[in-house]
Amino acid sequence: MGTQKMKAVIPAAGLGTRFLPATKAMPKEMLPVVDKPAIQYVVEEAASAGIDDILVIIGRNKNAISNHFDSVPELEVKLMEKGDTGRLARVVQSSDLADIHFVRQGEPKGLGHAVLRARTHVGDSSFAVLLGDDLIDERDPLLTAMIAEHERTGAAVIALMEVDPANIHMYGAAAVEPLEGSDAVRVTGLVEKPAQEDAPSNLAIIGRYVLPASIFEVLERTEPGKGGEIQLTDALQELATRPDGPGVVGVTFRGRRYDTGDRVDYIKAIVQLASDREDLGPELRPWLKEFAERL
Repeated sequence: MGTQKMKAVIPAAGLGTRFLPATKAMPKEMLPVVDKPAIQYVVEEAASAGIDDILVIIGRNKNAISNHFDSVPELEVKLMEKGDTGRLARVVQSSDLADIHFVRQGEPKGLGHAVLRARTHVGDSSFAVLLGDDLIDERDPLLTAMIAEHERTGAAVIALMEVDPANIHMYGAAAVEPLEGSDAVRVTGLVEKPAQEDAPSNLAIIGRYVLPASIFEVLERTEPGKGGEIQLTDALQELATRPDGPGVVGVTFRGRRYDTGDRVDYIKAIVQLASDREDLGPELRPWLKEFAERL
């Protein structure tokens, strides 16, 4: 299956409680990272991987997300009249990235439940899942490698990243073994947010997945796990241990990743991305050095 036929799912129904009160009325996915909302980076990543059909799973008070990806003719006309072609291009870009659809999750019952809500839209084809809290730098493509690995093996593919063992309790952790003929690894087991002493490795699952449609059948009967939620990790654990299936494969990411789900890391992401930009970096970097010297 070519990447042009693959759809993407972006779960965006979370309450964003760590960013209250900013997220009382604004979806956390719409918090700006420099001058674009976080979710636009994720949509751009999917589009760059050749995916042009994207389903966003939303909850209550999330209309701002669908509004952002709609065209705004009155704004475009005003920018055109002003001759502000730069801003006009950026406004139009967000409306032209992909064919974006929306479905409500209703009650937030976990990531597994959110993915299950995509079943009707996705159908019987493999699909990608991108979490909005993890921004992957466009200079370090990940999704294309994951899609290629899925096409090669037929397995569910998850993104892994080495983390400090002291922080593994914040992630799903993977037990792995080498995969012959590939830089990827075979996943033999998964544990959701284990204590450090119980973790099978320091390889953490980060928010990118390429999944076969068979995951839906597993999610249908997956019982609520940690936090009383339907965990995608639990469904992947079943696929990983099936003796008659292609299993689960991990692609280890060693590039630049920005965690926008934590307040401090969110600030770091803004600083890092702004510092690297040609239009902002030359002014920002000297100021950052001066500021650091005053600390």
